[in-house]
Amino acid sequence: MQFGRWFEEFEVGAVYRHWPGKTVTEYDDHLFCLLTMNHHPLHLDSHYAEQSTQFKRNVVVGNYVYSLLLGMSVPDVSGRAIANLEVESLRHVAPVFHGDTIYGESTVLDKVPSRSRDDRGVVTVETRGNNQDGTLVCVYRRKVLVATRAYGEAHGGDQPGRPAPAPA
Repeated sequence: MQFGRWFEEFEVGAVYRHWPGKTVTEYDDHLFCLLTMNHHPLHLDSHYAEQSTQFKRNVVVGNYVYSLLLGMSVPDVSGRAIANLEVESLRHVAPVFHGDTIYGESTVLDKVPSRSRDDRGVVTVETRGNNQDGTLVCVYRRKVLVATRAYGEAHGGDQPGRPAPAPA
């Protein structure tokens, strides 16, 4: 299974459909909120959500949805990245609720070789997340510094850092 792409492998206009999706549980949402110290009752207090919000139920914290989509895209987009450079835009288009399943896909918008080093380049992608009904819930654009194949071969190949098996 491929994990990421070398800079040369990206083509403008290519679409990568990330698989599998992820069903968001109440536990996922609450753990993320607590780990990041986001204690807003919209995400943690079901009584508050039922009584005081337009949705009448907890809404999954948006940064978790973004993080989930980012993670889903790693095997297709940034698995060979040297660095994430920038998130150009991030929009939460529709709410996500406990029990929703999120699916992601990324489109390559641009790729530019580095001007300062010939062993890398910048790839711009737009990632979209949809729920199980096909509703767009989140969309963002980011720039990733991606290694060329030459860089990869100079730094350990396809599986850098993997030790050779010990003799039996």
